[in-house]
Amino acid sequence: MVEALRVLERGLDLFACVEKPGYVALGRQPTRVGTGIAIEVPHGFDVQVRQRSGLSLKGIGVILGTIDSDYRGEVIVTMYLFGDIEEYRVSHGDRIAQLVIGRLADLPVTEASEPSVTARDSGGRGPTGHGRLQATSNPDATNPYV
Repeated sequence: MVEALRVLERGLDLFACVEKPGYVALGRQPTRVGTGIAIEVPHGFDVQVRQRSGLSLKGIGVILGTIDSDYRGEVIVTMYLFGDIEEYRVSHGDRIAQLVIGRLADLPVTEASEPSVTARDSGGRGPTGHGRLQATSNPDATNPYV
């Protein structure tokens, strides 16, 4: 089903492939929605199923998923509702998510007894407004945040 994918600037649109009655009713619980396609991911690539921003603004979420290179089944999108919306129908052919493909870095993994120390260290779980640093190639640049 070639029409199931459409190339975007960064990703590929995924479309719902829904059998009769022609829609899937979403609710608060995660619901699996088929796309009618399978892909073969070459080793060394990362393929993620991501939500569409327009749907998320309406209260329709997609659970982020990764498609492994050895998976050969149908691409499934797991969807749910949040916020004030009570029900939403996904119809056959609706754009429901997008695939984003990237190369995996071939990095060595080593065990360390202690992580190295950085200026950030273990902080950074949300903006605190304290101790902000700016990296710059020009040490004379003015920084309104420091």
